[in-house]
Amino acid sequence: MTRRLAVALLFTTAAFAQTFDATRYISHIKVLASPEMKGRATGSPELEKAAQYIAGQFKADKLKPVPGTKGYLQPFQVTTSAKVGKQNQLEVQFPVQLQETHGPNVTQTSTFNSKADLKPQKDFQPLNFSASGKATGLLVFAGYGITAKEYSYDDYANLDVKDKFVLVLTHEPQELDEKSVFAGKAFTDHSQLYSKAANAKAHGARGIVYLRDLQNHKADADKLDPFGRADGPAEAGILCLQITAEAATPLFAAAGKKVDDIITQIDADLKPQSFAFPGTELHANIEVERAVKTVNNVLAYLPGETNEYIIIGAHYDHLGLGDQHSLAPSLAGTVHPGADDNASGTAGVIELARYFAGRSSSGKPLKRGILFMTFAGEELGLLGSGYYATHPLLPLANAVTMINLDMVGRVREGKLFVGGAGTGTTLRPDLDSILPKHPLKVDYSDNSGYGSSDHTSFTARQVPVLFFFSGLHGDYHKPSDTWDKIDGPQSIEVLKLIAEVTEKINADTQRPTFVRVEPKADPHSGAAGPVSGSGGGYGPNFGSIPDFAEPPKGVRFADVKEGSPAALAGLKAGDILITFGDKDIANLYDFTYALRSHKPGDEVLVEVLRKDKKLAVKVTLTERK
Repeated sequence: MTRRLAVALLFTTAAFAQTFDATRYISHIKVLASPEMKGRATGSPELEKAAQYIAGQFKADKLKPVPGTKGYLQPFQVTTSAKVGKQNQLEVQFPVQLQETHGPNVTQTSTFNSKADLKPQKDFQPLNFSASGKATGLLVFAGYGITAKEYSYDDYANLDVKDKFVLVLTHEPQELDEKSVFAGKAFTDHSQLYSKAANAKAHGARGIVYLRDLQNHKADADKLDPFGRADGPAEAGILCLQITAEAATPLFAAAGKKVDDIITQIDADLKPQSFAFPGTELHANIEVERAVKTVNNVLAYLPGETNEYIIIGAHYDHLGLGDQHSLAPSLAGTVHPGADDNASGTAGVIELARYFAGRSSSGKPLKRGILFMTFAGEELGLLGSGYYATHPLLPLANAVTMINLDMVGRVREGKLFVGGAGTGTTLRPDLDSILPKHPLKVDYSDNSGYGSSDHTSFTARQVPVLFFFSGLHGDYHKPSDTWDKIDGPQSIEVLKLIAEVTEKINADTQRPTFVRVEPKADPHSGAAGPVSGSGGGYGPNFGSIPDFAEPPKGVRFADVKEGSPAALAGLKAGDILITFGDKDIANLYDFTYALRSHKPGDEVLVEVLRKDKKLAVKVTLTERK
């Protein structure tokens, strides 16, 4: 090596060391998390502004659009939102007894039918996951709407609700009793509104009506929850509405009942108090309008010497003005800026793209290419990454590793979570060889590559992944997740680590071989939601990994784990589950509920669609590990 060449290389290395700049990194976050971006909700005009901003950064760095995109954009359609339609009507017909006195010792009781037309948005309102349509049916009270075999509790025991409406309370029994067989003050999944809807649907009900149990929530006002707050699928396949206590009181009175007395009795002995409202019939016309919009993933490619490549990605969407995923429900309608979640990761992708574009243009060619991607629709269920994984613009077989950045802006005490290191044979050794040169303390607590962020879409297709995450905090999914709380210098340390591990993977002679690792509890998840057929939570193990971009009906398997009950029964990735035991499966929430209603050792007959054919197999469930 000549002295001149050594000086040139020294200059180049120094230039790269200065490439990552905290001020510039924060400037991207300021743009993406600005009030004008209104929280970058998927389907919003502001998300498209963010997409154009990211594409502009890629273009400025002279990165190439990926063939098949439209100026760096990969369009796809999603159901983005729901709103209350104009045709919502609820009529209740119920018997009323009238006593008339005729003389000193003569009382005559007569019964007549009363009709009440309840007012939408005042007396009742559909939930955002309700089906639309007209239905008429008798009304049945089904307590808390819970069937919990593990607690020997069933509100539907000896209750016929087929083709009827069920009225249920919104929480669960004995919730104020810390010694309850339920969870005491920490609600179980049985209290989730959609669990109650899935249970009602499984019992054949036409609709479910939710009633707030004010007896145990005396501080709550008797008012309807804002539309859009309920977590659940895009469409439940059953009419779902809520009703005020004031509107429901005459119905209980006509049956000779009081709601508070019923709640007190259930809490006292944990025995259901379900009953049919005598002669009470509901006539419902429910309309929920759903918007289908075109949104975009944003992609740019830096070629290498081979056709292999590394993916560096992050989602750029957030919650907009707050939806059912907000952890500050009282602030619905307020901008949720999403500075850490995930403007921080998006800014990281922009900066890494700039770094590697500069590296390549300086005469240091890459062995493998790098695909830079930012995804839409992550907050709605990994939709953008799921779409790309099923519609790849570069062969996934050539993807060496997918590196995902999600919430990397608030490193505390130097601690950084790195997930997925077990999914590739060389990933952990590569990281371990690099870490001593960096000031970060890495936590490898989850090696599986599964979780509630976009790397999961690639793990399911056997691409090794690394997931970089700085941890949850009190501003997660709240309007207080603002740019000024981002730690720029620490974020730059994360980017330097990612850049070096990317270079190491890129230059390695041997690409990492994919390894299946059992999923563990997801540290990135901040709210309750459906589970896959394996992993954390309670209930038996099935062994499937769901494709979060669900088909119109059923649950498509993105993967089926080797040696699992599903695999032993012959099920494969790509199969669409349509029935599980005696329950029809329309979506992932249905599958979650059906699976949890069984126990390890149960043999369950399931039906799947494999291409155009229906296949029925028996699956023996096992214990979760």
